[in-house]
Amino acid sequence: MDGCFHCGEAIPAGSRHQLELDGISQCFCCPGCLAVADTIIECGLGSYYQHRTGPAPKADAVPDELKQLQHYDLAEIQQDFVSEKDQLKEVQLSISGLSCAACAWLIERHLARVPGVALIQVNTTTERARLRWHDEQVSLSRLLTAFADIGYQARPFQPHQQEQLYNREVKSYLLRMGVAGIASMQVMMVALALYDDLFPDTDAALVEYFRWISLWLSVPVMAYSALPFYRNAWRGLKNRALNMDLPVSLAMVFAFVASVYATVTQTGDVYYECVSMFAFLLLTSRFLEMRAKRRASETTANLTLLIPMLARVETDDGERELAAKTLQTGQIVLVAPGGRIPADAEILDGRTSVDESMLTGEHLPVSRQPGDPVFAGTTNVEAPLRLRVLRPLAEARVSEILRAQDDALAEKPRVAILADQLSRYFVAALLLVTLTTYLVWLQLDADKAFWVMLSVLVATCPCALSLATPTALTVATSRLSRSGILVRRAHVLDTLPRVSRIVFDKTGTLTKGEVAVSSVALLAELSESDVLALAAALEAQSEHPIARAFAPYRQQGLMVTERENRVGRGVSGLIDGHRWRLGSGAWLAPDNQDAELCVYLANERGLVARVVLTDPLREEADTLIRDCRAKGIATTILTGDSSGQAEQVAERLGVDKLVKHASPDDKLAYLRRCGRAGEICLMVGDGINDAPVLAGAHVSFAMAGGTDIAKNSADALLLSDNLQHILTARHIAARCRRVIKQNFSWALGYNLVVLPLAAMGQVSPWFAMAGMSASSLIVMTNSLRLSRL
Repeated sequence: MDGCFHCGEAIPAGSRHQLELDGISQCFCCPGCLAVADTIIECGLGSYYQHRTGPAPKADAVPDELKQLQHYDLAEIQQDFVSEKDQLKEVQLSISGLSCAACAWLIERHLARVPGVALIQVNTTTERARLRWHDEQVSLSRLLTAFADIGYQARPFQPHQQEQLYNREVKSYLLRMGVAGIASMQVMMVALALYDDLFPDTDAALVEYFRWISLWLSVPVMAYSALPFYRNAWRGLKNRALNMDLPVSLAMVFAFVASVYATVTQTGDVYYECVSMFAFLLLTSRFLEMRAKRRASETTANLTLLIPMLARVETDDGERELAAKTLQTGQIVLVAPGGRIPADAEILDGRTSVDESMLTGEHLPVSRQPGDPVFAGTTNVEAPLRLRVLRPLAEARVSEILRAQDDALAEKPRVAILADQLSRYFVAALLLVTLTTYLVWLQLDADKAFWVMLSVLVATCPCALSLATPTALTVATSRLSRSGILVRRAHVLDTLPRVSRIVFDKTGTLTKGEVAVSSVALLAELSESDVLALAAALEAQSEHPIARAFAPYRQQGLMVTERENRVGRGVSGLIDGHRWRLGSGAWLAPDNQDAELCVYLANERGLVARVVLTDPLREEADTLIRDCRAKGIATTILTGDSSGQAEQVAERLGVDKLVKHASPDDKLAYLRRCGRAGEICLMVGDGINDAPVLAGAHVSFAMAGGTDIAKNSADALLLSDNLQHILTARHIAARCRRVIKQNFSWALGYNLVVLPLAAMGQVSPWFAMAGMSASSLIVMTNSLRLSRL
């Protein structure tokens, strides 16, 4: 670019605004363009300048408060992290400054009032938010400014940038903890001389001297180490919201001010050691909480980090390296043994094993050969591969998994919503109880009133209550992901432990879905090859497992028009002007009682052929049904198949009930009858005809190899198609529910026990501070046990 590197305008004579990018010094027309370019590069978005199609707007035209954010409105930059769905734009944001559920509630309430915002959901554990908006009504930079208006910094979630931010936060916490820890040790040493029961004859002048020393040692703690608590408390008050840092800040400020007053007037007791120790313990608790959150949310971030930054691309001029995120459909990519596959692709040359554990949870590599698909982020184990890219990285399976998992983490199940509400009301109740305690003690013993009030304020701070639910839910979701179970709806963990009946589709679910043609019985004057070619043409656009059985027999010359898919029956269409139908015996040959899996081909004159198919059972199906029976879970096969094979499968597996020849409406009606009978049903399916019942079940799982419609309708996906993982998911969900109950029992029980003791003056401020910090750590540690299941 001849002009300004950022906006393209002419550079004034003598301008010295320059910035180095990829080792090349670039010139800018003004400080504004230089500042915006510097921000873009610092945010890890420097690739924007390599892929943009035109100059950016001149930075001087942007208002001051948006100068640091305006580049996020550029389409070339948004393509890295913004997706579009139902005419809405969506982005995952990293948020700095979150401390509790009240922060999430405040952000959601504030952003929901911005015109153009369709959805805002905040997850305090992962410190991320999901935001959907109408782009024609409000810009992304304006929405990011809305976060800043209430004291939070939000930026598009990018794993590498998130890693840097996390490291900065760790250093900041360690520095604040170091100041508080050193000050606490020094103040405690000095405070020993102020204990009357240890040194009753200490000279008054020496006591005053030690008090002043303690005061100055405590100032760095109050002014620097405790600053995050004040900011969060003020942020909530400014926006008329109560958060758990409010009682913490009040307790510290009250204790410090009272101690300063006692020092200046030389009357009363001082509690500098309590203030310093409280700040140190609370910072330690928050630091460990931050580390625990990191562990809980690192699975989804690691999925993205597994995708290589660069890809080796084959071009007309030879090989060259490109950024993986810029790969387009049809490009040829080369992957060496041991390398990670940079995009969803089809193998052109090479036979190898691929480690897909990061997607499926199955650690044994799977064999792949020419024509097979491979997925971004998986590892090529044995031999070099030549691949053709099937879709851009933004549309890859790993990206879909990340979006679905972020959606699940952002959605709040009923128990999480109740916990958020409870923690907010608890702060208000705590402040009211604290005030009441103070007023009562003023009448009983005015000298003790303030310190009793302080103990109540600290001991009952709802930190543990606020952490009880979100941490457990996030850890459990992460654990399920590692097992090859992708949770798409938040209520899954709520509902799974209560499931009393599992309802299975048959084809592609209990069976492998690897349907193959076994034999063809000719019922008219057509050859077997003609029958199979006609059937293949009719099924060419279907994703059903039965349709895949005819794929090897497709012929290029046969064109189908007026194709009509009859859900639960089959398909019809015009071929060379003649109407052909392919489908079940119940539709085309209702008088025949088939003991095998078969389909019929018919034209206007009647039946033409009967095609017998085979579809073997999944190896784990027997074990799954047996385990369900042992756990007292009823089982049903709910299938549209009207053949005798349904009875054979049901009898072999020993399921409790078989419902066959069921249309999608019949399947949904069956589930509703079960619901009215008090049963909680889990539906497992994979086909287009399963979509309504998957959406209507209490909870549903779709097979990863199923149709897109089925996967979009289900609440969770089995990424490895291993049915045994259904019970794994139920076990983890049940443990998660127990952990949440344990967390609530501990948090509420601790507060109910310590509150009357503190109100009666039996709990010192120092003990209250230690107890509150320990309570939060117990809740966090208990939740993290889920990751070791």
